[in-house]
Amino acid sequence: MECADASNLDLENLGPRVNGGEVDGFRCSVDELLMKIDKLEQRVNEVEKFYLNTSIKQPNTSKNASSGKHKDKDKHVPGFKKLQQEASRREAAAAKRMQELMRQFGTILRQITQHKWAWPFMQPVDVAGLGLHDYYEIIDRPMDFSTIKNQMEAMDGTGYKHVREISADVRLVFKNAMKYNDDKSDVHLMAKTLLEKFEEKWLQLLPKVNEEEKRREEEEAEAQLNMQLAQESAHAKLARDLCNELYEVDTHVEELREMVVRRCRKTSIEEKRNLGIALTKLSPDDLSKALEIVAQNNPLFPASAEEVELDIDTQSELTLWRLKFFTKDALEVHGTSSSKGDNSNSANAAATNPNISAASRRKREICDALVKNAKKRNKKPSK
Repeated sequence: MECADASNLDLENLGPRVNGGEVDGFRCSVDELLMKIDKLEQRVNEVEKFYLNTSIKQPNTSKNASSGKHKDKDKHVPGFKKLQQEASRREAAAAKRMQELMRQFGTILRQITQHKWAWPFMQPVDVAGLGLHDYYEIIDRPMDFSTIKNQMEAMDGTGYKHVREISADVRLVFKNAMKYNDDKSDVHLMAKTLLEKFEEKWLQLLPKVNEEEKRREEEEAEAQLNMQLAQESAHAKLARDLCNELYEVDTHVEELREMVVRRCRKTSIEEKRNLGIALTKLSPDDLSKALEIVAQNNPLFPASAEEVELDIDTQSELTLWRLKFFTKDALEVHGTSSSKGDNSNSANAAATNPNISAASRRKREICDALVKNAKKRNKKPSK
């Protein structure tokens, strides 16, 4: 669609059929449309960015998406609020199951701490009282069973979150003792014996721990997929809404353009001659767009043929005015030498000509983007 026809009008040449108030009204309408197009463009960029990121991440999610649980992508996609509620319930259930595992681990811990050789490890090492001046040089992180017990019972959120954290600290108690004390010392042997007993009991609980971790991993993967599907659904709806809004803008611009052209005076013979000359100065791309303008009002015109004969005198006033505005903008923006491929002259012309403003170039860019949809104007997108 041609949007620049109305936005870059040479309004002083419209003739007596358009008064000053109508000109101001046309300009106001064009400015409003350009503002709306800018906002729509930002939203389109957001949708494109989302789908670009999704396509980049697709290799990492394809495995989960192809699993048995996730084959049916056409199922109802829950909303973000429902997904958040489900996530809260899932986390609460997982935390409850982990508490049960830690309770069972507590049984193992009591069995170890009740052993006759556990007494050296029940309280923090009295470094000062025992004169162990090098203890902190050898042991990076001291640990004892009373510290473990306190952290298991902590209610302020600083306690253990996973049973593996507790098992790691139990191992640390014995490994610290084995590291600091000589291999033949009683404390070293006691620690080594209790560590072996602990590992035996831990192996009995480990299958349940592995099962819970696998369950959490599967639930998180499914939650991530559901969130992705919800995002895709939301962006698909946004894309459909944008399509309809763009169609409405397209229609509005078309109506405004036709209204302006209908009020223009008839093209003079001199203007037709100048238009013919201007067409010969267009770049190949701009010439193709000019021929598309002719074809829009003359479906039988072979705009895409290798050789085209264009009779200016047989064209409608609507087509002539559209061509006039289009060629004027094209030659101003790209320079009269653009048909020869002189990009430097084109840039210099745009930089030195005070009539070519940033707003004019912006309108031209919008025109170039929308002209690609000219053949689809009569086909309304589905809701």
